[in-house]
Amino acid sequence: MANEPATTITGNLTADPELRYTPAGRQVAAFTIANTPRFPDRQTGQWNDGETWFVRCSAWGDMAENIAASLSKGSAVVAAGRLRCRTWETAEGEKRVTVEMTVDDLGPSLRRAVAKVTKATRERPASGDAAAVPPAAAGQWSAVIPVPADDEPPF
Repeated sequence: MANEPATTITGNLTADPELRYTPAGRQVAAFTIANTPRFPDRQTGQWNDGETWFVRCSAWGDMAENIAASLSKGSAVVAAGRLRCRTWETAEGEKRVTVEMTVDDLGPSLRRAVAKVTKATRERPASGDAAAVPPAAAGQWSAVIPVPADDEPPF
């Protein structure tokens, strides 16, 4: 979508990324990044923790598979993407609002870690080939259907 605010978030993954497939066979990874800001107390010289905040994220396509294969709970990451506001109503009729991030790029934070980068290569079968659906997408998700522009995560 146009005019979505772009931002960069750093933090740690709260759990292993969850890789799923849409009914159209498109990969999507879901994960949460937590960040606790720290502030110096000028009077004592000590660092104080601020309130921890959590950002629910989704990443699509090949990047989703790369994230699931490369990162795990506790990994320090740097994510760049677009923020989206989502609203819903609870069973009790209360309106809820959350801000989520659609990740455009994500990598390990090298501030506290060392990473070895390996280029991901994938062979793409010919269009319409039954083998075009990833093995993990077999079963009820295995139909090859054109992906609509507004394809939503399956969770």
